[in-house]
Amino acid sequence: MFTRTAHSLPEALYSADSVRAMDRYLIDQQGVDGFELMQSAARSAFRQLIKHWPAPDSVLIFCGAGNNGGDGYLVAANARRHGLLVECIAVAPTGKLQGDALKALNKARADGVPIAELNELNEADISRQLSSAGLVVDAMLGTGVTGAPREPVAGIIRQINRSALPVLAVDMPSGLDATTGSAEGEVVHAQLTVTFIGSKAGLYTGAGAGVCGKVVFDALDTGHDVTESGEQPISALHSWQDCRHWLPVRPMNAHKGRFGHVLVVAGDRGFGGAGIMAAEAASRTGAGLVSLVTRPEHVTAALARCPFLMVHGVVHGSGLKSLLAKADVLVCGPGMGQSAWGQQMLQQVLASGKPRVLDADALNLMAAREPVAADNHILTPHPGEAARLLGCKVHEIEADRLSAGRRIQKIWGGVVLLKGAGTVVVGDHGQSSIIAGGNPGMATGGMGDVLSGMIGALMGQMADPERVTVMAAALHLAAADYAAQQVGYMGLTPADVIDAVPRVLRKTERVDRNHDREQL
Repeated sequence: MFTRTAHSLPEALYSADSVRAMDRYLIDQQGVDGFELMQSAARSAFRQLIKHWPAPDSVLIFCGAGNNGGDGYLVAANARRHGLLVECIAVAPTGKLQGDALKALNKARADGVPIAELNELNEADISRQLSSAGLVVDAMLGTGVTGAPREPVAGIIRQINRSALPVLAVDMPSGLDATTGSAEGEVVHAQLTVTFIGSKAGLYTGAGAGVCGKVVFDALDTGHDVTESGEQPISALHSWQDCRHWLPVRPMNAHKGRFGHVLVVAGDRGFGGAGIMAAEAASRTGAGLVSLVTRPEHVTAALARCPFLMVHGVVHGSGLKSLLAKADVLVCGPGMGQSAWGQQMLQQVLASGKPRVLDADALNLMAAREPVAADNHILTPHPGEAARLLGCKVHEIEADRLSAGRRIQKIWGGVVLLKGAGTVVVGDHGQSSIIAGGNPGMATGGMGDVLSGMIGALMGQMADPERVTVMAAALHLAAADYAAQQVGYMGLTPADVIDAVPRVLRKTERVDRNHDREQL
């Protein structure tokens, strides 16, 4: 069973094709018995079932064709032997099953599991069975989905979701693309997903982030290393737990000049709060100095909220030049607008050549121009901004978020952070990360402004822009989760997240008390 430790390596994420190739490698080249592997997966799923639902009234298992259906029949056999009331509905006709799936079916029958054929049931029959069940196990499609599920599976998925019963998905929720995390049609909403052999990227981004519930990965200890199959991961899963140790140690003789001067350029008329939030977030994330350039009418509000900021009211791009010269890192775009003021601000920021975070309206303005790649910027689009940068529709971005992030990076250079459920970070060599964490309370205006300020602060403290972006995204999500524990989801605000940042950091901070002596 995969277990995270404080300094564990990020979890490798694979495509569906790669995981299937790993499975074949174990069976065809390492001599692992396929049916034994299936039984191991079923035992793992059943252990999680009992762990999370120790005494369900009854278990209703929907079994498809192939290995995923075989897993389902074997979960049923385990449940029966454990004394649970269990029944299977054969979504794929049992007469067509072959190989290991047929062996699994026969084992379930031998253990006395009742199995009903879907083609002998109507919608009312399934509704009655769902109404008397305490738990559903989804073993219909697994990793085999590449498009919208067809009937009758689509109809069953609708019924499962309408039932509001807890669902354990075996390997993948049916209807979810294991590689991209997209769901082109109906998709099972699971509370728990138990996945095997190799962890799939689609579990953690796009629709996957919303329908998988808790994800448990079990490599199924076979005595063989599946990485020797030669299959390469397409991404890596990072959490704050994984990357928090990247935070630099602060020497006891530290001074503000060592941790970067962040200049936030943001906040046109009507959007002054965006710049204030970004600047405050930068301060809360350890920046040595933070300046804010905004419209003059926002200066008083900014100083009242954050007297520790250096706030400058600027009416024209020419007034920005001297301030840019003093900064180490620039954050440009939150609430900046697309009027002449915003265009002038962006023009000066780009001309400065300094490391920068470009967000919100800075990206919208860039999307209207001919692309110019750069290696010293971090772009942080949400799906709508990403679609504008690529000249496509939002649904095309969400259909394959990893691919969209790579395409933006290839065109615009630097590091790209694609916001949304299952944040994606793509580095300057095309390698990608998915960031774990976050909650529904983050679906409110201003969260992205906070993130841009946090990235700017870490840019002033760390040299590697990709690590900076991954770490800032992970910290942002961890802070949002911490804040949600205090105030809940419905009322969560960006200010709550800003306040939570130092509390999350406090558990991680390391001070080098021997710095001076070591230098001597």
